[in-house]
Amino acid sequence: MTSNLKRKEESQLLNGDVKQPTWSKAFNSTAVWEEKVSHLFCIINAGVLYVYFSSFQQIDEEEYGGTWELTKEGFMTSFALFLVVWIIFYTALHFD
Repeated sequence: MTSNLKRKEESQLLNGDVKQPTWSKAFNSTAVWEEKVSHLFCIINAGVLYVYFSSFQQIDEEEYGGTWELTKEGFMTSFALFLVVWIIFYTALHFD
């Protein structure tokens, strides 16, 4: 699997294509996404949740079972909110 991805990247570089970073692709409407980056959502989501409950809410993690328990508690709720926002924006942009 990784060898196919490496070959694709090498062929793109040989053909003159420039590999764009993920953040550049996210803000470019003409970017082509060859691979899935769903793991990026999980990392960003866990980071935002941690900052929210540790800084903004200022709760003691140990009182609720630790950092991992609090992150798991809010993950599905924030994932559902992400899906709702994504669907609304996608529908608004592609509505005929």
